Amino acid sequence: MGTATTNGSAEQASAPVPVPALKFLIYGRTGWIGGLLGGLCAARGIPFAYGAGRLENRAQLEADIDAAAPTHVFNAAGVTGRPNVDWCETHRAETIRANVVGTLTLADICRGRGVLLINYATGCIFEYDAGHPLGSGVGFKEEDTPNFVGSFYSKTKAMVEELLKNYENVCTLRVRMPISSDLSNPRNFITKITRYDKVVNIPNSMTVLDELLPISIEMAKRNLTGIWNFTNPGVVSHNEILEMYRDYIDPGFSWKNFNLEEQAKVIVAPRSNNELDQTKLKREFPELLSIKESLIKYVFEPNCKASKA
Repeated sequence: MGTATTNGSAEQASAPVPVPALKFLIYGRTGWIGGLLGGLCAARGIPFAYGAGRLENRAQLEADIDAAAPTHVFNAAGVTGRPNVDWCETHRAETIRANVVGTLTLADICRGRGVLLINYATGCIFEYDAGHPLGSGVGFKEEDTPNFVGSFYSKTKAMVEELLKNYENVCTLRVRMPISSDLSNPRNFITKITRYDKVVNIPNSMTVLDELLPISIEMAKRNLTGIWNFTNPGVVSHNEILEMYRDYIDPGFSWKNFNLEEQAKVIVAPRSNNELDQTKLKREFPELLSIKESLIKYVFEPNCKASKA
């Protein structure tokens, strides 16, 4: 029912609030997460563009953002090292340039233009300690201070996370040991450990990208900011994952374990092992599955069906 106005016209009593059009600018086109993000945007009809500028080149980033005029920027770029984070130990300046200088430059430009930045960071900045013992179920919270300094990669990530706290336009997502349904991707944690000669067996928080990347898009829509532990609730061990792989994918698969002392002999930098508390993310997204449920639903069951087709 309309309401009469002084000139006799009718107005809607409660007009719907218009939803602003979305336009995403994504950095990390050639990377795993950046490529998946573009695919998700295309499937959902969300206009997006990939940034062409180098993160450490302020002028290039400004040109990208001015040309795209995005509502949100997603940063999935940076240095993780090839074939692994050990590369960062001997390429420290390059690692700082991308992971610290580049990320801060992008955040600063976005802030100046009033644009929210979704930054895919890492949760590999913690390790089990007396307050968060292995197997206790006590996870590190978003406000906890990083305690893992075993690798230079993790040092740079902890450093930039602390500095980004001063940017109110940034949403920092702590990803850990990312997994996807694409078992052919060499960056996939499952693919990695199925190819190792030996693996350790330690419960860890992990990120199933098939479930969580769409959630990161929803977080952008809600304009969420601050630090978020971006993993599925609970922990899963290497052996538990490999048991699922054997049961769902390859009945003849087998593996060997070794301990942390033996692992240290074949890697340069120590690796982070931890559990992240998921109270904050679960409160915002109560439908979020536990890590083992998510692995079965998004990774192993689809691949099992595909192999039988």
